[in-house]
Amino acid sequence: MTADDALLARLKFLARVAAREIGLLTETDRRLFALPFDVQRAAALATNTDEAERTEAFVARFARLQDMVGDKFVPTLLRALSEPVGPVIDNLDRAERFGWISSASEWLAARQLRNRMIHEYVEDSVVLADSLNRGHELVTTLTTAAKACISEAKRRGWAD
Repeated sequence: MTADDALLARLKFLARVAAREIGLLTETDRRLFALPFDVQRAAALATNTDEAERTEAFVARFARLQDMVGDKFVPTLLRALSEPVGPVIDNLDRAERFGWISSASEWLAARQLRNRMIHEYVEDSVVLADSLNRGHELVTTLTTAAKACISEAKRRGWAD
């Protein structure tokens, strides 16, 4: 397998994974936010196992899609286009220029939110509710970016 073959295989894989993760995150988001997520719901997670599992699934799927697109798919697309691949902020700036993400700064905010949801939610119901609601607001941003990367790969014949 040549380097080009490996890059093509990687792009196909990332496009398949992104499509699957979009569906999973969208469905979990729909179920978790069917009702407003307030501080009382956050506090009740300690005793509501089903709700806690749904919340964990949302956080994990949000983080996984955000990581996969920003840290894997974007750099791989850049590499395939013979663009320089560098620090995350530089890659995000290029992704914004190509129209794959709406804003590099918003993407970095989503990345910080992901870290906050993962590390701080257990201790503080207010932080959890605020973070989850902000995550809910950013689901469209993440899924739109993932779809843009998939479309770019397909448009160039690099994905099915």
